Amino acid sequence: MANLDSLDRALLSALRVDGRAPVAELARDLGVTRTTITRRIDALTDAGVILGFTVRVAERADAAIRAISHLAIEGPYVEETIRMLRGLPEVTALHATNGEWDLIAEITVTKLADIDVVLSAIRNSPGVHRSETSILLRSVLM
Repeated sequence: MANLDSLDRALLSALRVDGRAPVAELARDLGVTRTTITRRIDALTDAGVILGFTVRVAERADAAIRAISHLAIEGPYVEETIRMLRGLPEVTALHATNGEWDLIAEITVTKLADIDVVLSAIRNSPGVHRSETSILLRSVLM
């Protein structure tokens, strides 16, 4: 199911807004039967388009401090650096990218001082050639 039709896209859009929306409500809003919605959700899940359902937490709910760290990695150390970053519980997301930076890590801590500890661990890792980190002030689109 690599090719998504307009119903698939509309269904995904509705689920992004409310991943817990009842099937009957989705069917009514999209003008199809509940069976169609159920089959589409199952097919999108089986195809790996829908990877799961999650909870979005309000920014202040956990008083977390988040930062994005852009990392330039020396070629032979990329996989080793990825393994190291995966082992840090404060690294909550990790992305490989192209361009000036090789990896982008999202870091989440509860105290500002903890950012320094995490960044020191990252910067002292073999292969991390350069880094630039920005603290996220607020989210404007989730």
